[in-house]
Amino acid sequence: MTDIADSPPAGDLRSSTERPVVPVPYPDRPLPNGRTDTWRHPIWVRIAHWLNVVAVVALVMTGLNILLAHPHLYWGIRSTFADPWLSIPTIPNWLLIPQGRNLADARNYHFLFAWIFVLNGLLYLLLGLVTRRFGRRLWPTGADLKGFGPSVVEHARFHFPTDDHARTYNVIQKLTYLAMILIVLPMMLITGLSMSPGFNAIGGILLDLMGGRQSARTLHFISAGLIVGFIVIHVGLVIWTGLFNNMRSMITGWFVIEPAGSTAGPKLRRKPTTDAGDTP
Repeated sequence: MTDIADSPPAGDLRSSTERPVVPVPYPDRPLPNGRTDTWRHPIWVRIAHWLNVVAVVALVMTGLNILLAHPHLYWGIRSTFADPWLSIPTIPNWLLIPQGRNLADARNYHFLFAWIFVLNGLLYLLLGLVTRRFGRRLWPTGADLKGFGPSVVEHARFHFPTDDHARTYNVIQKLTYLAMILIVLPMMLITGLSMSPGFNAIGGILLDLMGGRQSARTLHFISAGLIVGFIVIHVGLVIWTGLFNNMRSMITGWFVIEPAGSTAGPKLRRKPTTDAGDTP
């Protein structure tokens, strides 16, 4: 299934060679007050997203239960009990799966949802490459990279456009998603496999590459923390830029584009402009 067109909005100086026009399955639908309903997410993206939501929540909650069996982190091969790198405080039961400290069941659930997460991710990667969605939506162009500085300033001001510029990911979104897909998630998978007794029993060398079991455990915790941090920021921005519209796009595939010049946030919203270069 094809994705939304990635042609630049009116007034954008990026060339067509940098932002190729691609076919879309459904044309834009005009709405009242100058708004436009545009197709954003194909069904496989939406299914993968919600499977990830369930899997990641379960992985975090079972992972916390596993961590509580020994809530201290170290570097190297062995535990240096007298000098941990980090000690984790008590975690409330409502954040754990299963409720209460249950290492055996927590591991079983953790492995189950880990495989759901991995298989779902591999299918997502495959479809993203086959449909060329990654190249169109996630890979930054030269113009994107040149606009990195201004994009940082706009984000620092909590200034997020909801007009035609919201049709595509900005450069910070692209780099963040790529870092998660290409660095953080693989690190999570590799460190998890390196700690698996079953994987090591068949001749795995990942544990040695990680610098020992304790280093692998610590790196696994760090990657989990990065994922949780990403989720917190992601959910916060989803709420700030329009919870209903964003949720609707991830459920139905359709996303509402506001009139030209509109931005998210009650204090930063600008009135639509009437410049000749603007597209209604």
